[in-house]
Amino acid sequence: MNSMETIDIRYTFTLSDETQEIFDLRLDAKTLKLLGNTACDLPSWTRLDFHQCPHCPLTMDIYQHCPLSVNLISIVERLGRLISYDEIHVKVSTKERVVSCYTTAQKGLSSLMGLVIAVSECPHTDFLKPMARFHLPFANEEETIWRATSTYLLAQYFLIIKGYNIDLELKGLTKIYDNIEKLNTAIVKRLRTAGKKDSAVNALVRLDVFAKYITPGVQESLDRIRHIFTPFLTKEISSQYKKLP
Repeated sequence: MNSMETIDIRYTFTLSDETQEIFDLRLDAKTLKLLGNTACDLPSWTRLDFHQCPHCPLTMDIYQHCPLSVNLISIVERLGRLISYDEIHVKVSTKERVVSCYTTAQKGLSSLMGLVIAVSECPHTDFLKPMARFHLPFANEEETIWRATSTYLLAQYFLIIKGYNIDLELKGLTKIYDNIEKLNTAIVKRLRTAGKKDSAVNALVRLDVFAKYITPGVQESLDRIRHIFTPFLTKEISSQYKKLP
């Protein structure tokens, strides 16, 4: 794959006054790094040591600013004036399809911010990059648990074929989302300092709800979608597999 290849995702926000804010996101197709998103004048709330995550592995000698926060600057500055319940229209365009819906500012921002956070250079969000590659705008709780667990289990497949021990009990997934919860809490503090309306903060709070949905117990969350696997759990199918002792 050529390093110049990109994955292009456009978010078009049409506000109640018919004005539009368009966000063109270009991801390196190989690394999934967000390209061309460097702001010249970085606000103080993006400094690494400002409400830094308690589990952040980055240091000021290498990173003066939080890379995740830097990726949020344009969103906060251009849409931070919105109130959470403002009615807007959001269209998400990719090479493969267009997703369009009327929604609230909070939900629209949450979808965009979730994508931008996933492709940041924060070590705690690396796990989210494959999900960003197959971005699903406006995903609900069940879709999120489906995508997160599918991504994690596919990673286990790639690990086992390389000879590594794997985690089929999903303990690592719980740890990943526990780290994301801590990250969300710190970023909310940063955004509140930015002094905008509540839409950006509540959009992140909505993402945190999804993280909390997974963290307490992955098994409990998966129970909500267990019924769709009934064809795999019938006596005839399950008899093909050797039962664990």
